[in-house]
Amino acid sequence: MVRSTSDLKGLPWIAAMAFFMQALDATILNTALPAIADSLHRSPLAMQSTIISYSLTVAMLIPVSGWLADRCGTRKVFITAVTLFAIGSLACAVSHSLSMLVASRVLQGIGGAMMMPVARLTLLKAYPRNELLPILNFVTMPGLLGPVLGPVLGGFFVTYATWHWIFLINIPIALIGIFFARKYMPDFTVPKRKFDLIGFVLFSGSIVALSVGVELLGEAQISLSIALGAMMLGALLLALYIKHAFKHATPLINLAMFRIRTFSVGIAGNVASRLGTGCIPFLIPLLLQVAFGYSALFAGFIMIATAAGAVLAKSTVTPLLRSQGYRRTLVGISVIIGLLIMSFALQSAQHSILWLLPPLFLIGMAMSTQFTSMNTITLADLTDEHASGGNSVLAVTQQLAISFGVSVSAAVLRFWQDYQPSTEGQFQATFVTMGIVTVIAGGTFLLLMQRDGENLIKRPKQKD
Repeated sequence: MVRSTSDLKGLPWIAAMAFFMQALDATILNTALPAIADSLHRSPLAMQSTIISYSLTVAMLIPVSGWLADRCGTRKVFITAVTLFAIGSLACAVSHSLSMLVASRVLQGIGGAMMMPVARLTLLKAYPRNELLPILNFVTMPGLLGPVLGPVLGGFFVTYATWHWIFLINIPIALIGIFFARKYMPDFTVPKRKFDLIGFVLFSGSIVALSVGVELLGEAQISLSIALGAMMLGALLLALYIKHAFKHATPLINLAMFRIRTFSVGIAGNVASRLGTGCIPFLIPLLLQVAFGYSALFAGFIMIATAAGAVLAKSTVTPLLRSQGYRRTLVGISVIIGLLIMSFALQSAQHSILWLLPPLFLIGMAMSTQFTSMNTITLADLTDEHASGGNSVLAVTQQLAISFGVSVSAAVLRFWQDYQPSTEGQFQATFVTMGIVTVIAGGTFLLLMQRDGENLIKRPKQKD
């Protein structure tokens, strides 16, 4: 049942908090790994397990978040998730060994797997479709800011405080989230259904294997055959799940939702388009440090231009979609993003760093528009029956697609190292390649009809 808007005034802020905390945590650790390794008397190369343990836990448990929320209630599961994330963060901060830190990251991952998916599921159930676009537009913003601010905050804490603060910063945010969730978050439930254990093992196993394969694809020291082998295992487990789901009365993820065109195109578009956008937070700081010789902290601060563009676009997405529709907007914005990525090939160490700011600002605006449009069209036509399953699939897709974008761009950069003698030339060729990939990926949205998403962009009726 949809509650009145006044009863839900704090709900978008709660979801935004969860999105920001999760997005920030995904990137803030990277800058601090050398300092943590030194503190724990370990090699920086051994610290990768702290990132992998979290991402694999999230990938494995996202599929079960929808079932738990349906059975136990969205508010109860969300508060439990945020609490686990906060306890895991505190445990990370007090860790005195690598094994303790990895175990604490797993606990963080259990909370992180349910936190954002359950928050978005609550929004999906709480608001009518024609009010969902501005709400999700608002909630998406912190998810764009988190990856940009993460390296900056990580570098700041390591330079001016200690690495422990990259975890402690989560605790006050979590406490505020729990307080407001108890006050404003509705506790939606649906009739109980039996848990599909076999489906969970097959589907989660496929996601973990695909995640491992994607992560290994971006590692220079790992054989390509091992990465492809992990991805093939993931594809096999996914095929087995599809076969199982067609026979099971109440599968973990109901495949009937893929008959909804907007959902299927939205999921495919999320995967395809993030190949390009996922390379920006990875390649730009790397270009500035490796090719241009700037510090990590400076490289992080430059990315604030992207955040500024994302914030400005917040007010323009809804009018743009109302005037152009989802199909034209998504195809056009994908082409624009591709051209902007290619424009980074024009950057050089001989040019002023100020020349980098306009394209970073514009790509922040474009990415904000694309993410909001993709996410809302994916959820546009889901019924209440498919809401939790569809939301879980979207969350899993985003988790994989972000990693896939980084790994593919890393693999492309390694490819050009064999053909371009200069480091600057290698980056320039990589930007051109990823820009072309992004333009081609935009063709996925041509599968949408011009009228798709009209239920999202029609203006709500004025109340007397």
